[in-house]
Amino acid sequence: MTVQGTKKGFARTYLDDLAEVVKKVNAEAVEKAILCLRTARDAGRTIYSCGNGGSASIASEMVVDVIKGCSYGKQKRFRMIGLSDSVATITAYANDVNYECVFVEQLKNWAEKGDVLIAISGSGNSPNVLRAVEYANSVGVETIGCTTGEGGKLREISSLPLLVPSKHMGHLEDCFYIMTHILCYAFIEDRY
Repeated sequence: MTVQGTKKGFARTYLDDLAEVVKKVNAEAVEKAILCLRTARDAGRTIYSCGNGGSASIASEMVVDVIKGCSYGKQKRFRMIGLSDSVATITAYANDVNYECVFVEQLKNWAEKGDVLIAISGSGNSPNVLRAVEYANSVGVETIGCTTGEGGKLREISSLPLLVPSKHMGHLEDCFYIMTHILCYAFIEDRY
């Protein structure tokens, strides 16, 4: 236990450390991602998202924010599909083929030039995420990679990397939520 007044508690330390990481997120890159999403929306293109574990949850929540929050009651509406959302599709490919193909095979059904893929990976090295990004790049899909700035291949192969300068998974996921909320609230609040 900490003695009152002598040492910061865990919660304060975590929040202070997170605040330092958030300050280092590249706001200009996030602004470019907002413009990328606006371009896709205005052209009637589809946005896809994917990730594993906590990153899958972030990708799924972004779909909800975009489909409902950014579109409901608006004249211009978004089209978005969460590649992490169909458990039946994912487990069919994982069981019958391999786990590395669970996102890329879905993209092969729908992705077209001018679409956007938002790929989220804390390590930046998730094979299934990387395969999806590589395929998307090959067919003219814009790729936004939310990942660590500390390493990983995702930052190298994404056309627009959104980097978090940390390896701490909690801070990474906190910042991924913040970045995806910025992307959504730019449209929810009619800034774009």
